[in-house]
Amino acid sequence: MSTETWLDLALIAVLLLACAFDLGQRRIPNRLLAAGLLFALALHLFSGNVASVLSSGLAGFAVGMLMFLPLYLLRAMAAGDVKLMATVGAFLGPSLAFESSLATYCAGGILALGIVLARRRGRTAMINVGMLLQPVLMRLNGVRPPSADTPLPSVGGMPYALAITAGTLYVMWLHHT
Repeated sequence: MSTETWLDLALIAVLLLACAFDLGQRRIPNRLLAAGLLFALALHLFSGNVASVLSSGLAGFAVGMLMFLPLYLLRAMAAGDVKLMATVGAFLGPSLAFESSLATYCAGGILALGIVLARRRGRTAMINVGMLLQPVLMRLNGVRPPSADTPLPSVGGMPYALAITAGTLYVMWLHHT
């Protein structure tokens, strides 16, 4: 089997395990992510091109992390999700990590909408969106927004490993067709 096939199979295994943990325990173990990262880097190393570790593995890791880090800093995403996307990037390389991140954002939006509708929390979600956009719109009109002291009521969290898996598998499928 080629190195690319091994990378794909190992990535799928990491993603499925991450989904199982995220659904069952609402967390993604660091041991799983560290093992996945080490396996990805080892496969890049054994591909015959030692520079592939830097140009593909570590560069992809950085892209995956940088694509999700702002959401973590805004407290819109958990650290495990950022680390999972970074690990995905180590398998895929920088360009596919970027594409996978964008596809994951779309999958996450669809998943979030499904969860909000299933929980019948659409009205609360729309109020939250309005409250998030209000300061931006006020600034655009030259008005200084008041400071927000009270946090918005959450409509519920979601196992984001599902979105990462869906987005990544979609990009992998497109890459191979």
